[in-house]
Amino acid sequence: MTTWLDEVRWDAAGLVPVIAQERGSNDVLMFAWMNRDALAKTIETGCAVYFSRSRGKLWFKGEESGHVQLVHEVRLDCDNDVILLVVTQQGHDPGIACHTGRHSCFFQTYADGRWVAVDPVLKDPSSIYK
Repeated sequence: MTTWLDEVRWDAAGLVPVIAQERGSNDVLMFAWMNRDALAKTIETGCAVYFSRSRGKLWFKGEESGHVQLVHEVRLDCDNDVILLVVTQQGHDPGIACHTGRHSCFFQTYADGRWVAVDPVLKDPSSIYK
């Protein structure tokens, strides 16, 4: 029997790319990966759960920082190989999704042959992560 999880086109490592987008502003907050367990836990809990490739385990967004992502909608793209989460970023106002203490992980822009940080640090990462 095929389940909704079987309809996702997982890569050879059993992962699917995930984009987290902020509800309301539509800001792209971050990019991460999920495995089957992470996607199932996200649906079950209503909070974003990713798979950390560097740690080789599930990563409950906000488990250290308190910056939890409440999931309002889970979308699958036309090729069934990318997930979009529509979220509300919790734990700080405005929300902090990036480990650098910024609202979004996409805080750099290309200009004149280099990458320039254009968004401010909202909270010092050393005060977020112990």
